[in-house]
Amino acid sequence: MSKRAVLLLAHGTPNTVDEVPEYLRNVVSGRPMPQHVVEEIQHRYALIGEPKGHSPLTELTIEQGELLATALGEPVYVGMRNWRPYIADVVKRMRTDGVTEVAAICLAPQNSRTSVGLYRRAALAEAAGMRVDFTEDWAEEPLLADAFADRLRVALDQVKAETGERAQVLFTAHSVPCRTIQVPAVSVDQPILWPTLKQDAEGAPSVDPYPVEAKTTAALVAARVPEAAGWCFAFQSQGASGGPWIGPSVEATLDAMAVRGVKAVVLQPIGFLCDHVEILYDIDIAFREYAANLGMTLTRPESLNGSPILTKALVKLARASFARLDAGSSTVFSGVYETKGRARIS
Repeated sequence: MSKRAVLLLAHGTPNTVDEVPEYLRNVVSGRPMPQHVVEEIQHRYALIGEPKGHSPLTELTIEQGELLATALGEPVYVGMRNWRPYIADVVKRMRTDGVTEVAAICLAPQNSRTSVGLYRRAALAEAAGMRVDFTEDWAEEPLLADAFADRLRVALDQVKAETGERAQVLFTAHSVPCRTIQVPAVSVDQPILWPTLKQDAEGAPSVDPYPVEAKTTAALVAARVPEAAGWCFAFQSQGASGGPWIGPSVEATLDAMAVRGVKAVVLQPIGFLCDHVEILYDIDIAFREYAANLGMTLTRPESLNGSPILTKALVKLARASFARLDAGSSTVFSGVYETKGRARIS
C-alpha cells in the first residue's frame, strides 16, 4: 500500500553566527570564499534575529509545513539545501517512514537553474524507489499573488495614514549571477541533461525563465492592488562572487526614485516566503538606511510567514501534485535523474 507525503524544499540558514562559514561553504559548493566576505556575512547575521545572530527561516519554514499538514491532512516534511535538516537526510527519513509517493514543492516560486534545479537534484538523488512529482514553478499561482497583495494593501494603507503620502511600490526578487541565466554553449552531439538545462520544443537549451517569472509574479500582485500602479522592479542582494549579477539593483532604483522626487517607498520582495537575512538585514537595515540618506522613507509589508492564503496556495499545489501521482504521470526514481529520453547516473 502506498504512503504519500509532501516535501517542502527551502534554502536553509545557519542557526548562529559561528556557523556562517560552514553554511557559506555549502552555498558555494566548497569553493574558497574571501575572509572579508565571510566576516561581512557574519556581521549581518549578528544584527538580526531574536536572539541576535539567529535567522528565523528554519523555524518559519517548519511552521509553514505544519500549517500545510493540518490543512491538507497529509504528512509534510521540510528539507533544506544548504543547512540542517538537509534535503538528503530528510528524504532518507521519509523512506524509512515508509513514504512511497512524494509531492515535492520548492519554496522558491520562480524557477531558476540556480535554485529550483539544484533543489530537484538534491531531492531526486536520494529518492530511490519513490514516485516523485516535482512542482517546477508556481510564479503565476493566483493564490500566491493574493497572499502578497493581502500584505501589500496593509502596508500601503499604513504609509498613507501615517504620512499622507501615496507610496511608490518597489517589488524585488533575489539577484542571480548573469552567467546562470545565459544559455551555455552546447555542442551538437552533446547530450542535454535535465534539469541542468531547460529545453525548448526542439530540445535546444532555452533561456532561464527566472527574471521573467519574477516580474510576472510582481505584475500579478500589482494587478490586485490599484494603489501599486506605476510600480518598479529591482533585483536585490547581489552576491560577492566574481562576475556581474542581474539588475537593476535596489540601490540604483532608489537613486532614480529620489531624482523623481519620491518620498515614500514600500518594498515588497516577491521571491521570499518568510523572514530571513535578506529581509531582516538587506531590507530592514541596509535598504532602509540607503533610502533615508536619499531623503526617503522605506518600509515593507509583513512577510508571508504563516499567511493563511499562502497555506491555501500550498494545499492547492500539493493536491495537484498528488493528482498527477494518482494519474501515474510521475516516475519511480532508482538512483538516476530522468532526462528527455536519456538517463544520467547520479
